Amino acid sequence: MKKRLLTVVLGMAMAATMTACGGTAETPAAPAADDTAAEETTEAAAEETADASTESKKWIIATDTAFKPFEYTDESGDFVGIDMDILAAVAEDQGFDYEVQVLGWDASIAACQAGQADGMIAGASITDERKASGWIFSDGYYDANQCMAVAADSDIKGFSDLDGLSVAVKTGTMSASYAESLAPDYGFTVTYFEDSPTMYQAVVGGQVAGCFDDTPIMASNIKDSGIAMKLVDGTGNDPAAYGFAIFNADNQELVDMFNKGLANIKSNGTYDEIIAKYLGE
Repeated sequence: MKKRLLTVVLGMAMAATMTACGGTAETPAAPAADDTAAEETTEAAAEETADASTESKKWIIATDTAFKPFEYTDESGDFVGIDMDILAAVAEDQGFDYEVQVLGWDASIAACQAGQADGMIAGASITDERKASGWIFSDGYYDANQCMAVAADSDIKGFSDLDGLSVAVKTGTMSASYAESLAPDYGFTVTYFEDSPTMYQAVVGGQVAGCFDDTPIMASNIKDSGIAMKLVDGTGNDPAAYGFAIFNADNQELVDMFNKGLANIKSNGTYDEIIAKYLGE
């Protein structure tokens, strides 16, 4: 995923020596213009050093392990997906260097909060609740909603069939919040998992009656993997946009670059090519 690495080491040593010359009181001191020139030189050097530091920075971007088609490992063992392609295209457009760390959803959040990662791209829905907790989001790059899926041979046709049963969700996600909001009204309990693939297997294996997850993720997995699940019509919520996220306001520059790059790849057609590659849209 390496786009560019520029390492600049700038060293500067400055010495100023003032020699007092014997003479009359009319002998002038060093011209003020010389002091001004020295100050301008120092300021220019500082700006050059700052520019070099920005150019040479490698941003650490955390992501999930399996959230197909946004991030996943393909049959060749390469880590790919919509998020990965968008990040790569934006970085190329804006000329910044980055390193992806595949940590998992919870670990990615923790890494950003602890300052171990600069940003996160993992199909993270932009919500007021997350903003209020300190997250700073880019412009949205894909709209998605959440819904429920059940085993292919299940008789469950809606939320009203879940009374007394358990459903699965992935910890800390919009789909988890959605399920939690419905549980009191429909009498089901919520079981938490760390990743989507394990959650899907719990559905197929009968450990839970169904699961809540992002609709395009489940649709993609059912289509591509042939897993014995089906989406339940009428269970989707209102869509929300996915966004690139940071937790440290000092990294605002990274969000600004993402927004500029995203606008550019949308205008030049690259974004549409990426979406079509994975979703056929």
